[in-house]
Amino acid sequence: MKKFINDPADVVVEALQGVALAHPDRLRVDLERQLVLRVGGPVPGKVGLLSGGGAGHEPLHSGFVGPGMLDAACCGQVFTSPVPDQILAAAIAVDAGAGVLQIVKNYTGDVLNFEMAAELAEGEGVRVRTVLVADDVAVEDSLFTAGRRGVGATVLVEKIVGAAAEDGLDLDACTALGEQVAGASRSMGIALGSCTVPAAGRPTVDLGPDEIEIGVGIHGEPGRRRQALAPARELAAQLVEPVVEDLELRRGERALVFLNGLGGTPQLELYLMFHEVHRQLKERGVDVVRSLVGSFLTSLDMAGCSLTLLRPDEPMLRWWDAPVDTPALRW
Repeated sequence: MKKFINDPADVVVEALQGVALAHPDRLRVDLERQLVLRVGGPVPGKVGLLSGGGAGHEPLHSGFVGPGMLDAACCGQVFTSPVPDQILAAAIAVDAGAGVLQIVKNYTGDVLNFEMAAELAEGEGVRVRTVLVADDVAVEDSLFTAGRRGVGATVLVEKIVGAAAEDGLDLDACTALGEQVAGASRSMGIALGSCTVPAAGRPTVDLGPDEIEIGVGIHGEPGRRRQALAPARELAAQLVEPVVEDLELRRGERALVFLNGLGGTPQLELYLMFHEVHRQLKERGVDVVRSLVGSFLTSLDMAGCSLTLLRPDEPMLRWWDAPVDTPALRW
């Protein structure tokens, strides 16, 4: 294992120290509770948006804290859910009287801990709602979930609902919008190589030199199958087809396309894959109306990519286009 670390046990806290130093004008970092908070928050009258999960998926979630997206992110240990007390502290910190919306990826630990934190927060007088993201079409259940895994659509929910909250939508309206975006999104990923968790010190997935995993999860969970490496156009088809079919996207419809790197894939290859995805969607008569290409939900140093498609309506597109000012996403 070759990584920039001192002690595997200190990776998350030391990285958060770096986050605090790199973005003092944007972010406030609570090192004791491992929270990343928006400077100037909570914003009076605004719904507080909160998300989180295990570290190792950066820039999700800490990189999306700021105007137009999240008010706080809870950072667990690598691939480990944040604990309820940590989430409770974040909920109290971002509540400005309009309530708090939790955006949760569907992983058993995250779901249980965010549920418990919501109950504790309600006991403290904080109104809490939750949007659960479960968009991965690769498998119905996995090692970490009951039901589909929550993956790339999380970024889309955080961006669109973040803009809506900034625009003044109330807690119930933000919750309904988040559920609508999550329900209109589907994803699937491919791993060309494994990630290496610092504490383990060895690759998580044992892939042969020419093997790839179709439908991999963001912690290296098994997908649909393993197969030999193939040209990019064939791999793109193996992402486009199942996602389009599951979303029941028809000729003449529109899509927002998110082509995401898993941490170890160069931008050169991501844009090549996006070209293939775009071409194949066009052949199916699907109009790509917005796109995002880059590494925004990673799996440490995993080589590979994932595809997320959203069937957007006009309000979703308007809030997608709205200004955002976070370390990892800005326009």
